[in-house]
Amino acid sequence: MGKYERMTAAPAREILSKAEEILTARLPMEKVAGDRHALELTGGDGTVRFELHPHGLETQVVADTDQLRTSRLDLDVQYFMTLLPYQPGDPLGHREGLPGALPVER
Repeated sequence: MGKYERMTAAPAREILSKAEEILTARLPMEKVAGDRHALELTGGDGTVRFELHPHGLETQVVADTDQLRTSRLDLDVQYFMTLLPYQPGDPLGHREGLPGALPVER
């Protein structure tokens, strides 16, 4: 019911692995399906499916959930989407001043 889209400079495999890592750490979810361009997670809070569409140097990330936009799942999907870098060289998972942002590994 919730649908979110974002363009990012992050590579597809990195997006999918970070989505799985972050969402399964924050919610009781597990991976039920996936390939090089998609990932599906499900659990007690609902189901989310990520689909990636490459466009040159950028990737379009589309996330669909089966919950309302105010659900815990949707809020965490929105949080994850804010962590995706806009430009090459931006670290995945870090935004200065964002509460709960992931630390940058140097």
